[in-house]
Amino acid sequence: MPREFNPTLEQGRASPLGVSKLNEGLNFSLFSEHASGVTLCLFTPGSQHSFLEIPLDPHQNRTGNIWHILVIGLPETPLEYGYRLQGPTEDPKLKYDPKKILSDPYAKGLATSCQWGHKGWDEDVNIPRGRILLSTPFNWEKERFPKIPHEELIIYEMQVRSFTQESSSKVKHPGTFLGVIEKIPYLKSLGINAVELMPIFEFDECEIKQKNPKTGSILKNVWGYSTINFFAPMNRFGSSDAWTSAMDDFRTLVKELHKNGIEVILDVVYNHTAEGNESGPYFSFKGIDNQVYYMLNPKGEYYNFSGTGNTFNCNHPVVSQLIVDSLRYWVDVMHVDGFRFDLASILTRAENGAPLAAPPVIEAILNDPILADVKLIAEAWDAGGLYQVGSFPSGGRWHEWNGKYRDAVRKFMKGTDGLSGEFSQAISGSQHIYGHDRLPYHSINFVTAHDGYSLKDLVSYMEKHNLENGEDNRDGANDNESWNCGAEAETSNRKIIQLREQQMRNFHACLMLSIGTPMILMGDEYGHTRFGNNNTWCQDNALNWFQWDLIEKNKGFFRFFCLMIAFRKNHSLLKRRTYLTDQDVDWHGYVPLKANWGHENRFVAYTLKNHETQEDLYVAFNAQHIPAHIQIPSPPQGKKWYRIVDTSLPSPNDFLEDPKSESPLKYTYDLKEHSTLILKAF
Repeated sequence: MPREFNPTLEQGRASPLGVSKLNEGLNFSLFSEHASGVTLCLFTPGSQHSFLEIPLDPHQNRTGNIWHILVIGLPETPLEYGYRLQGPTEDPKLKYDPKKILSDPYAKGLATSCQWGHKGWDEDVNIPRGRILLSTPFNWEKERFPKIPHEELIIYEMQVRSFTQESSSKVKHPGTFLGVIEKIPYLKSLGINAVELMPIFEFDECEIKQKNPKTGSILKNVWGYSTINFFAPMNRFGSSDAWTSAMDDFRTLVKELHKNGIEVILDVVYNHTAEGNESGPYFSFKGIDNQVYYMLNPKGEYYNFSGTGNTFNCNHPVVSQLIVDSLRYWVDVMHVDGFRFDLASILTRAENGAPLAAPPVIEAILNDPILADVKLIAEAWDAGGLYQVGSFPSGGRWHEWNGKYRDAVRKFMKGTDGLSGEFSQAISGSQHIYGHDRLPYHSINFVTAHDGYSLKDLVSYMEKHNLENGEDNRDGANDNESWNCGAEAETSNRKIIQLREQQMRNFHACLMLSIGTPMILMGDEYGHTRFGNNNTWCQDNALNWFQWDLIEKNKGFFRFFCLMIAFRKNHSLLKRRTYLTDQDVDWHGYVPLKANWGHENRFVAYTLKNHETQEDLYVAFNAQHIPAHIQIPSPPQGKKWYRIVDTSLPSPNDFLEDPKSESPLKYTYDLKEHSTLILKAF
C-alpha cells in the first residue's frame, strides 16, 4: 500500500474515456448507461486488495451516461485500477454485481502475467485489472509509414508466438515481438512486404478446459481469437515483466519492420469477446453494461453470430465509438498500417442481428480522418450464415478475403470439372465479384490461411484429423476441397511425394500470377504440416510452431517459393490497378486463341500482353490427369519465348533464373499432367 496521502477529488470530465492526465491529477471516465452506482478501485501492482475505493456521486460525477472523477495526489508509482458497478438485478439483460471488480474497456494495458501459460487471474477473484498507462514516451527515430501501394502488397499471415517459439529459431526472445524482429532479415529474403499478425490484443491462452487426448496436456488458445481488451497488447508477447514491456516491444517491432519497408496489419476481433455466453465469465463488458455491449434476444440470451457464445453489439453508438477509438489508437499511438477484421460481417448487423445496408460502424471507420489511409480487410462472412464476399459495404475502400478465389483455385487445381471459367475469372482479379465498386487489388487472394489446411496438408489429406483438439474430430471444416494425391497422410511413395510437391508449386505459382493481392500463410514456404489438423487454434506445439530447420531440408521448394514472389514483384503485368481488357489478354486452349470453357475442360492458358516492352507472359495450367500437347502462340514481333517455370520439373529446373541459358521455344510444348508453365517473351 502506498504511504499515507490525502488525494483531492474533483468532478472530472466525461471525455476522453479511460484514464487521462488532467491538470495535476488523473481523470477516470467510464461509460455505463444502466448502472445506478460506480466505484473506482485503485491497487498497487499485484495486490489482492484495493488501497483506495472511491464511490462516484451520480449527481456530481455523471454526465449523461458517462461516470467520471478527477483524482489529484495519487502516488507517482505504477498503479492498477478497476470498477465496481451497481445496477438493477431483476432485469435478465443486465449483469450487475457490486462484489466484482471489472476492467475498463479503455485500459491501455492489463495487469496480466508476462509468462505464457500462467493465467494469474480468474473472473471471481482477481480479474485482469487495468494498468494506468499515460503518454509513455517512445523514440520512433523518424520512422515513416511505408505506404506501400495496394497493388504491390504481398501479405504474410503469421502468429507472433508460433513464429519463433521453436528452439530451431535460435532467437534471444522466442515467442515474442522482439523474436520477430530478429527474423526481419528472413522476412526480407522471402520477399513479402506486409505481415498480417494474428490477434495480439490481450487474450487468455488458459481459457480452455479440455485436454489433448493424445498427450493428456491441457490445451492452450494459441491463435488468440478471444479478446479481453481492444487496446492492450498481449503481455505474454513482451520480453519481460516491465510495466510497459509489451507496448514498447510492439512499437519497436513496428519501427523496425517499417525501417525495412514492411507494413504491419493487425488481425482484429471486434465481433465477440472472451466473456462467452450465459454461462461464460465476465470481467468487463458484461458487468459494465451487458445490454449495450452485446446483442441480446428479448429473453436476454446472447445472439451467437460469432460461433463463440456472444456477439459484440457493433452498431450501438457507444460500441461503435469504442471500435473506432481502438483503431485510432493502434494507428496514432502504435503506428500500424492496416487491419484485417475477423468475421467482419458481424459489423454489418443491427442490434437485433438483421443485416444493415449502411452500418454505422462501417461508416464511422470509413469517415474517420485518422483512418483515412489505413488498409481495411474484411473477412466478409460470419458464423450466422451471412456471406458478403463481393457485397461487403465498402465505400470503395475495403479489401476482402476472397473465399471464392480460394475455392475456385483449389477445385480447379485438383481436377474438378466445370471450373475452367470460374478459375479464369478468379485469377484475373474477380471482376465479376468486385468490378461494380472496387479494383482488382481489393481481392485478397489466398489458397491457405490459419483456418483450414496448410499448403502441405492441402495436397496430403482428404479428411481432417483433429482428434488432438479434444472435440472428437467435430471441430474444423468438413469440406476442404483437398486432394491427397493418392494416399492419406505421410507416405514413402516417391511418385506421390513428387506429385504433392508439384501441386504445391502449382498453387503458389497460381497465387503469385493472379491479379489481386496475394496472401501467404506462415510456414507454407517450406511445406509446414499440421498432420491433417485443420483447426489448430489450441495447439501450442509443433503443429503451429514454425520449424526453422525444415527450410534447409526443403530448400528446393523454398527456392521456388521465393523466386515466384520475386517474379511477381518484378512484373508490372501482375500488379494491376485496373481489370484486364481484351487488349490486355488472349485466352487459349491447346491451340492459340481457341479457349475451351467446356464442362470437362481442365486446361487454361493465356497471354498477358505488355504494351510497353512487348515482354509478354504466356501461362498454362494443366489440371488434367494426362499431359497436354500445346501449340504456343506467336511471340510479339522481334521476340522469342523462353521458359521460366515448369512445375513438373525438379529443382532447380522448375524455375530458371537465367531462362536464356536454354534455347528459345518455337511451336509446341508438352506440358505434363498437374503442372504449370510460364513463358516470357524476350
